[in-house]
Amino acid sequence: MTAVIAYRQGNAPFMKWVFWIFLFLYVAATTLLVVGKFGWFGQERDPISAVFLVPLGLPWNLLTDKIGLVNAGVSLIAPAVNLGIIYWFWKR
Repeated sequence: MTAVIAYRQGNAPFMKWVFWIFLFLYVAATTLLVVGKFGWFGQERDPISAVFLVPLGLPWNLLTDKIGLVNAGVSLIAPAVNLGIIYWFWKR
């Protein structure tokens, strides 16, 4: 019962950890995208460097694919939508 009360008051440490881990993975995947796309640090250019952003952006990547909005911007914004949802659950 106290866990439910603590969650409702926005003090859930679990959602805090989920948020920070997801944020770290999002930043790491975006960094790998930029390094692979522009060939920074002597890395060869990689056409599939955004592959790590795809699982972070599910289900929004699938939804935008079904309606025909497939581009690099969607790959970058979809995980941010999930991050916003996690943040909302954390602060709720």
